[in-house]
Amino acid sequence: MGAAGIAALSIGYNVVRAPEKAAESRAPASPMSQQASDPEAVIRSLQDRVGANPKDAEGWQMLGWAYFESGRHADAVRAYRHATTLVPGNATFWSSLGEAAVMASEHDPMPKEAAQAFDKAIALDPKDPRARYFLAVRKDLAKDHEGAIRDWLALLADTPPGAPWEADLRRTIEQVGKINGINVATRLAAVKPTAPHPAMDGMSVATAAIPGPSREQMQAAAQLPKGQQDAMVEGMVASLEARLKANPANVDGWIMLMRSRMTLGETAKATAAYQAAKAANPGQAGRLQDEARILGVPGI
Repeated sequence: MGAAGIAALSIGYNVVRAPEKAAESRAPASPMSQQASDPEAVIRSLQDRVGANPKDAEGWQMLGWAYFESGRHADAVRAYRHATTLVPGNATFWSSLGEAAVMASEHDPMPKEAAQAFDKAIALDPKDPRARYFLAVRKDLAKDHEGAIRDWLALLADTPPGAPWEADLRRTIEQVGKINGINVATRLAAVKPTAPHPAMDGMSVATAAIPGPSREQMQAAAQLPKGQQDAMVEGMVASLEARLKANPANVDGWIMLMRSRMTLGETAKATAAYQAAKAANPGQAGRLQDEARILGVPGI
């Protein structure tokens, strides 16, 4: 067995949380932070949200993500199906559906629904990294190991340094090469990614747990009634956008805004933020492009 036996990469609009510190304050957590750390509470709130508005594609996307993070992959498939039905032109929704379908399958490492979802994602966005990864997995499963490795190497060449999936992708190439007697060492060494930009001691702003609307805050917002939830999230994002209008040279702020939009499933707005950031900071276009790709912003 090739890549089928390797853990699936969780890539695309991945946002990494700050590591838990071993010694945390013993003070009682606030009710909001307790709710935010309760995955089932998040899921129930999102279920209520889509129950009240079944045409809320972003709500279905967030529910799919919450199910996936909780290991409820079959439920994630159903949620992502709703999202793709409502917004069929969103490549991220399709690749998320495909990954969930792979993880939900107990016997077939590449079920038909997953393969079709990845095909749709790549047709909408040929650069979607999650779809590219799994379509190479499909080649590996079909015993085209060389073709799979070639496609993974191409994805690695397009992967910005420090992307959440970079190390796993290299490991996958090495393992599949070893299993099938294909020497990949020279080819891996020949992949020379663009030098990383100097930011936050080498960390990517897109993947760092920096101030601003984060995944934890979005989870906290999910605990509120629908009206308060929307007000909280929009307030955070609106505040960030207002600061950027006053200081459009704040590149880190633009990256934070893209991250927030992708976390909310507002992919078109994330793309608009990327375009505005690039227009305001042409000298940072390369960096902005790298960070947008890490976040999975469509069309980059």
